Amino acid sequence: MATGRNIRTYFEGRWHDGDVMVMRAADHGAWLGTTVFDGARWFEGISPDLEAHCARVNASAEALGITPTMTTEEIAAIAREGLAAYGPDRAVYIRPMYWGIDVGDLGIDVQPGSTGFCLCLEEIPMPNGMAPTTLTTTRFRRPVLADAVVNAKAGCLYPNNARMLKEARARGFGNALVADALGNVAESASANVFMVRDGEILTPIPNGTFLAGITRKRMIWLFREAGLTVREAVLGFDDFHAADEVFLTGNFHKVTPVTRLEDTHYQVGPVTTRARELYWQWAHDTA
Repeated sequence: MATGRNIRTYFEGRWHDGDVMVMRAADHGAWLGTTVFDGARWFEGISPDLEAHCARVNASAEALGITPTMTTEEIAAIAREGLAAYGPDRAVYIRPMYWGIDVGDLGIDVQPGSTGFCLCLEEIPMPNGMAPTTLTTTRFRRPVLADAVVNAKAGCLYPNNARMLKEARARGFGNALVADALGNVAESASANVFMVRDGEILTPIPNGTFLAGITRKRMIWLFREAGLTVREAVLGFDDFHAADEVFLTGNFHKVTPVTRLEDTHYQVGPVTTRARELYWQWAHDTA
């Protein structure tokens, strides 16, 4: 079942209305999980960092051993062509995807150059203002590069995230704050995480266990341009319990305030509010 509505799918060189079937049962992606994707957003008539998301899906394909078949510019052009069917008052999720098709000689690897591609547009609303979430911990952790393709936005990584969310929601929380293999905080189950303490903004330093996201990178740049102090650091759960503010950043919702980490409560503070203001101002100024 689709996440959104009013779906358009680009597949095999043309646009189709609706949630089109794109993968066969014997495709490597269906059988052995070689799928990668990325997600950009269209809202208020703009699509911030679209090219960066299109470039990342190609990098993810290469990391998973799939041969990209489109350039960054071609993917972005296809997305913009499809978005012309939506009005500026619509919010759309832009999802380019690759998957492996032919299986290699050993029945496990994917044949180079054997690649499927599609781009799906789904109308999915943006949150109404600063809709907050709550966090708990989870027994599941982020894997390391030696064990999984954590340098790709790969579909095969997401069952781990899904079980984190399932555990968190069974406890009555909206999301999970997740550790890396050493027990340090990595991110949430669905987005990167920031905290504020004594006026300083901190975020977990990228260590190869999670994708340091495009929106995360953009927010660090925006904070520094605004004269705010941001530091990437090794952070533990005690650091987050001692924080003044906590918020998430990601493509889907951009900036999400956190109002609770288990028994620790936070206000939606001035830095979190400023983060959303800075992002929206930059997005419209550069449109």
